[in-house]
Amino acid sequence: MIGFLQAAETAAAVGQTTAVVEEVTRMGLWELFLKGGWLMWPLMILGGITVFIFVERYMAIRKASGLDMNFMNRIRDYISDGKIRAAIELCRKTNTPIARMIEKGIERVGRPMSDIQTAIENVANLEVSKLENGLPFLATIAGGAPMIGFLGTVIGMVQTFMDMAAAGGTVDMSLLSGGMYVAMVTTVAGLVVGIPAYFGYNYLVARIEKLVFQMEANSIAFMDILNQPVK
Repeated sequence: MIGFLQAAETAAAVGQTTAVVEEVTRMGLWELFLKGGWLMWPLMILGGITVFIFVERYMAIRKASGLDMNFMNRIRDYISDGKIRAAIELCRKTNTPIARMIEKGIERVGRPMSDIQTAIENVANLEVSKLENGLPFLATIAGGAPMIGFLGTVIGMVQTFMDMAAAGGTVDMSLLSGGMYVAMVTTVAGLVVGIPAYFGYNYLVARIEKLVFQMEANSIAFMDILNQPVK
């Protein structure tokens, strides 16, 4: 008789678990979002900010990386011919970090080479700082979003145990589902936000490092132009 009752309780528990699984399967994204509790709202906001920062920085870095392959050749020709004003106008028309860096160097032509090099480096540092605008916040989201998700997990588990205590120790899957939803859904949401933010941050940093290398190469090329012997 006792074995029969235990089997019946086990079957009932399995049936309740199956019902919960079927409910999750039928549930839409919005209903699942609401099941996650109030922590889903900051995660959704962080997700929107992640998308905005990545797209905005990607477009800015892509625009900054665009440079005519003949730019330095034209600068060399203008400086060789003594057309300093034409070289400056070309830099302003090009309007890229590399062009602004070279423009500052051209404006310092006639001064000691160390002064020219320092002016170029100062502009380069400012341009890199502009390109990195927003990236620290993106890195913070990459680390903070999963932590918010784990906070939701802890809150959900606390809610689950509180429901168990209120029920007098009786395990009822439908009673515990609220806390389990908060625990699992917030964890998933935190990872969904944090993982793209992490990869997006590293991708943008790699693009900036590539641009910095181009800036250094063009800076060296410009200094070589100024050091060429006069024919």
